[in-house]
Amino acid sequence: MEAKELLLKLAEASGISGYEDEPREILREELKAYSDEILVDPMGSLIAIKKGNRRRGEGREPHRIMLAGHLDEIGLMVTKIEKGYLRFAQVGGFDLRVLPGQEVVVHGTMPLPGVIGCRPPHLLTEEEREKVTPMDELFIDVGLDEKRAAELVQVGDLASINRQTISLKDDIVAGKAFDDRASVVAIVECFKHLATTMHAWDVYGVATVQEETGYLGAITSAFRLFPDLAIAIDVSHADMPGVPESETILLGKGPGIALGANIHPKIHERLVQTAKSLEIPFQIEPYPGSTSTDAWAIQVTREGIPTGLLDIPLRYMHTSVETLSVADVQRTGRLLASFIAGLEDKKFLEFEHASSISF
Repeated sequence: MEAKELLLKLAEASGISGYEDEPREILREELKAYSDEILVDPMGSLIAIKKGNRRRGEGREPHRIMLAGHLDEIGLMVTKIEKGYLRFAQVGGFDLRVLPGQEVVVHGTMPLPGVIGCRPPHLLTEEEREKVTPMDELFIDVGLDEKRAAELVQVGDLASINRQTISLKDDIVAGKAFDDRASVVAIVECFKHLATTMHAWDVYGVATVQEETGYLGAITSAFRLFPDLAIAIDVSHADMPGVPESETILLGKGPGIALGANIHPKIHERLVQTAKSLEIPFQIEPYPGSTSTDAWAIQVTREGIPTGLLDIPLRYMHTSVETLSVADVQRTGRLLASFIAGLEDKKFLEFEHASSISF
């Protein structure tokens, strides 16, 4: 499946944090052709394994690299049934300004189409019209009376945004859940390249779960695999009106290569060198502290894992019209594959004057 087709298919699937079954099955089918083994860990993260195919010497175990992109999306959960209307809370964090008027699917005993409603502006005070409608004044209308709604929906049921992706000009696409299924597609693109490339390291492509609710899939899968090196792939704010250039990267100009406290400096340098050698466009993205990505959790797993981060530029994050360039996704996959193909030993990760410590 081509990158764009897979991206649209994954994005339109429902996979709210903790309930990632549908996109996971789509991904599993896609990765079969490019993986030596696929497994699902107890948390629900999908792990695709591509064994190194370049000999490293007799009796030497291959090093391991973990690629992590999260599979989950933000969503809603029913908290109360009120005269047939459904009150709800967020799973993850939506931009409240864009929720009124959204189409949803309520995952009750059967899928129920619904809309998010609120009082119209005609019935608001002048002061209320100047403010964002708070969560407790929003509701989902599924068109049912109180009795029937109670039969088909219960507190704790999920609701996902119902949005078809659309293609804009110049291979730009818009839709929901590109955060972070675009990165999952980048991992698939990497595996496609590796299928025709010699590489010494074993590669573990992980579609992590529950990132939006606390990096839980990254924590557990990194602990299980304990790789020699890891690279998280996520999205970052792309250029748009009203946002300072210092807080964004450019859409269509290649992935951001992160630099900062969450990032191993040698991995950053190696990614930059690789991108330059292949003339892949890229952007430097500084993070003084937390990157708010799976990289933040992976870096401090066990005694620490050298970790890097690639960012795919994305406009309108945490809305139903997240917008990106398919070319940026493909470039990210190619950069990952070339980085991996160039790995031999892991001496380049060592800090100066580092020494082994035995406990």
